[in-house]
Amino acid sequence: MLTVHFVRHGESAANAGNATSDPALIPLTDRGWEQARVVAESLDQALSLIVTSPFERAADTAKPTIQRFPGVPVEVWPVEEFTYLSPSRCANTTAADRKPWVDSYWLSADPEFTDGPGTESFAGLIQRARECLCRLHGMTGLVVAFGHGQFIQAVRWLVIESPVRIDSEAMRAFRTFDLKYPISNCQVITIDHDGHRWLLKGI
Repeated sequence: MLTVHFVRHGESAANAGNATSDPALIPLTDRGWEQARVVAESLDQALSLIVTSPFERAADTAKPTIQRFPGVPVEVWPVEEFTYLSPSRCANTTAADRKPWVDSYWLSADPEFTDGPGTESFAGLIQRARECLCRLHGMTGLVVAFGHGQFIQAVRWLVIESPVRIDSEAMRAFRTFDLKYPISNCQVITIDHDGHRWLLKGI
């Protein structure tokens, strides 16, 4: 039996409404650090593996848990944020500044589109989420993975919907799901594998 807790990173500077640049280097706020400590303190079972995104805000969110469970292996996996807007275009902008670009991207519903260097297509995001589930398959115990909202949402959506084709219709369905069931900072999404299939605990 395998249980995986996917933990979204704590509140970041971008989440707090500040202007940011490099998506990989956005730091946690003081509140984000406190949220990370609360997550670590809430874990009351032995862990078999700690996974973290390479992005700073997720890696820092994992630190209190790593400190609490010093003997547990730690691995960096590609569970980072879905970067679909060009980082160069978004440099020194806030979430409010980017909202028209975000809305336009999702309205176009082109799963193969990339917005230039440093970006990923929606199809690429879903493939990354599938590869994460494949990598977890066969493990046992309790894994805690510190990642990002839309990546974790992609994992959750795959477990619930099991889409066959990643086309425009699927992309629109994902966006509807993402907006209906948002994942807050340091929210934990738990899935189990019973040896046959993935099971989501709650929505």
